[in-house]
Amino acid sequence: MENHFIYTSAQFDLITHVLTLGVGAQLGGLLYFLLTRKNSAPRYQLSSVLSIVVMISAALILLNQQINWTSSFKWDGNMWQRGDSTFSNGYRYVNWSIDVPVLLTQLLVVLGITGAKFKRIWLGFTLGGLAMIYTGYIGQYYETTSISKLLIWGGISSVFMVYICYLVGNTIFRSAHTLPGTTGSLMRKIFWLLIFSWTLYPIAYLVPWFMPTEWGMVLRQTLYTVADITSKVIYGIMLSRVADERSAHEGYLPALQSLGWDDESRQIQEKQAQHPEFQKI
Repeated sequence: MENHFIYTSAQFDLITHVLTLGVGAQLGGLLYFLLTRKNSAPRYQLSSVLSIVVMISAALILLNQQINWTSSFKWDGNMWQRGDSTFSNGYRYVNWSIDVPVLLTQLLVVLGITGAKFKRIWLGFTLGGLAMIYTGYIGQYYETTSISKLLIWGGISSVFMVYICYLVGNTIFRSAHTLPGTTGSLMRKIFWLLIFSWTLYPIAYLVPWFMPTEWGMVLRQTLYTVADITSKVIYGIMLSRVADERSAHEGYLPALQSLGWDDESRQIQEKQAQHPEFQKI
């Protein structure tokens, strides 16, 4: 629908800037996860590695979106008019089909879920996530031709989203009480962050229905980008914090040092000095 409007300088620039913000946030997240990956114990480090994958994937797609946006319109001295190419949100769905299964896998890694239970939950996450994304992908093609079909496919996609949120909540709340220190509380906050950020996506999807205007398109790109930042960068950082705290409670020295738990760190170092056979977890 973005291609059906002409934009003022402010409207066009706001979309350009918000897409730039998205690219910058993902690149900032990439640097963070590269620098902090080894703060957590080896069995949790996969979460940071997966966050690195997500950051690269999202940054590339958002950079493509920004280039696609600026090349799809031409300035006539007064307004931004339609150019020779067209802008598409479909690339976002391609990105989500990569990132959603990876983001949900991180959750299982940090919670320490393994074996048959891991496979069972991961399969539900992956199949439900892909079904949510691809039904939404189909629906977005109808935003300029059939609002009823847009709503039908959006409704189907939302059913899968609710299913995924249920699985995530069930997994987190069943495990949270077994986690040490404040990590259980932090995992509950991660659940509510996911609910908040994932809710922004269907709202953005429905903008062609309830606000089919130039400012509606600005709103949609803003919602999509804010959702990408919160559900990927902030979510990943919070999971990284859980991994670090779990590692610290398990006596992993780099985690103790990164968290500033000086007393515990000193005790570990003394044990290592007194007993050369003492190994970090």
